[in-house]
Amino acid sequence: MKSIWMILPLCLLSACSQQQAPQALGTLERDRVLLRATSDEIVTELPVREGSMVKQGELLLRFDSRKQTAVVAMARAEVAKAEAYLLKMTNGERPEDIAAAQANVARAKAALTEAELSFKRISQLRKENLASPAENDKARAVRDQAAAELESASEQLSKLISGVREEDINQARAALDAAIAKLALEEKVLGDLSVQATRNGRLDSLPFNVGERVPLGSVIVAIQADNAPYARVYVPEPFVARLQIGQRLPVHVDGVDTDFSGTIRWISTEPAFTPYYALNEQDRARLVYLAELDLDDSANNLPTGIPAQVSLPAGVQ
Repeated sequence: MKSIWMILPLCLLSACSQQQAPQALGTLERDRVLLRATSDEIVTELPVREGSMVKQGELLLRFDSRKQTAVVAMARAEVAKAEAYLLKMTNGERPEDIAAAQANVARAKAALTEAELSFKRISQLRKENLASPAENDKARAVRDQAAAELESASEQLSKLISGVREEDINQARAALDAAIAKLALEEKVLGDLSVQATRNGRLDSLPFNVGERVPLGSVIVAIQADNAPYARVYVPEPFVARLQIGQRLPVHVDGVDTDFSGTIRWISTEPAFTPYYALNEQDRARLVYLAELDLDDSANNLPTGIPAQVSLPAGVQ
């Protein structure tokens, strides 16, 4: 009987030592940058191999740019056309055009003088019954036509001398602004045909090969950021209330003897299905919540996707 009482504490101690500390299980992840095709063109160049480290701004993929280059050239021509038209509006009419308009006015005056004299002669002859009514009417019509032509020539000369209306100049300036904006847009489209890395990291995937036509919106480049990984873990529901953004917790990674320090950056507000690797016989029916913890720079060399365990605060039953 005495031996039984001596063995019981040892069994309880052994059971306590075998009970695992509360943990949130998951994997190490890194930010993944996906670049998508902005046009349905053919891939002409892939200068970097998958798996290589790339720097921000480094060329990763190039599309066939011949069609867009022609579009940019046409847009530049439209800008030049709009600039020339605005310059014409602001500079006014040429002296030669004004001189020609003045000559037209002088010619119209002379024609009107001749038509008035001719009408007076025909009118006098009509009074003496030496001209027919038709001849008198014709002379009157010629005089009226000459007067109208003089008025038209005078208005044209006045228009040239006065210059262009302010509204026309504003319209020409707006057309130039629109042409410049159109050119900038087409140049941006042309630039997007040369796909560059948007941040430092590892070139994770190039789904298309040289010679393939890429559908619009398809993922053409995937970059795995080179920053420190973060732990993406599933936290059992009883422990969620004890966690908060900015809290630091130890993170253990398989194959590394020392723990890393992780800072909680996000906790889901909605439960997720418990993954199979986070289940045991007691927790299979429990809810879990996704959480992410940033690791410090000492974890930079750790690979992505390996299992990670976060030690949760004790005291929860």
